[in-house]
Amino acid sequence: MILKRPIITEKYAALNEAGKYAFEVGKNANKVEIKKAVEKQYGVTVEKVATMRSIGKVKTKYTKSGAVTGRTSLIKKAIVTLKEGEVIDFYSGI
Repeated sequence: MILKRPIITEKYAALNEAGKYAFEVGKNANKVEIKKAVEKQYGVTVEKVATMRSIGKVKTKYTKSGAVTGRTSLIKKAIVTLKEGEVIDFYSGI
């Protein structure tokens, strides 16, 4: 699975106005695969893809039997820049 979900936050909503959209992608997905998947799914032309890995945070939960420590999973994000004038409407299916 290449595209998991779009990331819709205030930070990335500001980038949407500049033609940039953020997606959570599979850990092993590369830029070429991400570009093809976005173009196929949304019918747009992708100019640039930037990827980043967000390492999981360490979380500790205190229980009756003691502290349980673990780590949240790693997330890979992709910021996709579209050709000028093209948009993706995430809310059309709602």
